[in-house]
Amino acid sequence: MGLEEIKFDKDIKVLVTGCAGFIGSNLLEFLLKKNLYVRGLDNLSTGSLKNINKALEASSGKSGNSNFDFINGDIRNPETCKAATGDIDIVFHEAALGSVQRSIENPLDSNSSNIDGTLNMLFASHKNNVRRFIYASSSSVYGDTPVLPKVEDMPVNPKSIYAVTKLTAEYYTRLYYNLYGLETVSLRYFNVFGERQSPDSIYSAVIPLFLKKINEDSRPVIFGDGEQSRDFSYIDNVVYANCLAATSENKKAFGNFYNVACGKRISLNEIIRLLSEYYDKDIEPVYKEERKGDVKHSLASLEKIREDLGYSPLVGFKDGLAELISKF
Repeated sequence: MGLEEIKFDKDIKVLVTGCAGFIGSNLLEFLLKKNLYVRGLDNLSTGSLKNINKALEASSGKSGNSNFDFINGDIRNPETCKAATGDIDIVFHEAALGSVQRSIENPLDSNSSNIDGTLNMLFASHKNNVRRFIYASSSSVYGDTPVLPKVEDMPVNPKSIYAVTKLTAEYYTRLYYNLYGLETVSLRYFNVFGERQSPDSIYSAVIPLFLKKINEDSRPVIFGDGEQSRDFSYIDNVVYANCLAATSENKKAFGNFYNVACGKRISLNEIIRLLSEYYDKDIEPVYKEERKGDVKHSLASLEKIREDLGYSPLVGFKDGLAELISKF
């Protein structure tokens, strides 16, 4: 089954937190195409209104009817969370303060956004009788354990403040199913990339930073020797996993947690070689000192999510990279 075959009950109402961010805006766009009512929540600290311009224009009546309402608000405010979850059936909780490096530099901000903010959303969702809560967790919870691939039941060993915040919020999410019956599913994203991923921050992900440097005729920067490898996953795969989690009737999924990835890994040096082929030029990166908190290798096992949710990646790395380059 692919994205277009995903079926939602036509009368459900959904909330996407972090709707103006990279992942949230792509998810929002797909849900609106499904003719669902979607409420978006974002404080615009890292997201951008340009990511949701089409939805905003439609909601203002400039381009036809719209099922979209936007709340400019912060998940750290309990009253905002209460208002946002009112009359909602499914919450896609994408809002977070991302980046390992940002969390090391500003641990209090990461803690308040990712832990307190998630707990606020869970509390409000339970009080407002939300049926299902899909939480965006992270592969960073595994840390730098040498065992590959990463299997969901292996011991976790977070190396950064960011990883600790994502894992702590994941525990809260599971408990809200076990204690209160809120149908929760946690999705551990592995290195997502795709359209609308900003290259304009020192905390930006590696692939958009590479592409920006190349388009500026500058040399991409690699922290470390470039042999570190990641299980990069194109954005369509993440949207697909979220929709499967939101529509699944498999009770094994509730309170559970799943890897979301491609099940293959590639090194940063290999990506540079691929980009050299795509751009037909010899790209020479600048190598700098390895950063604290970064893991060396990451690779996901997809056995559990395939069995419980029916997930298989829709787009492989090379095809996803080519698609992104065409839109960058």
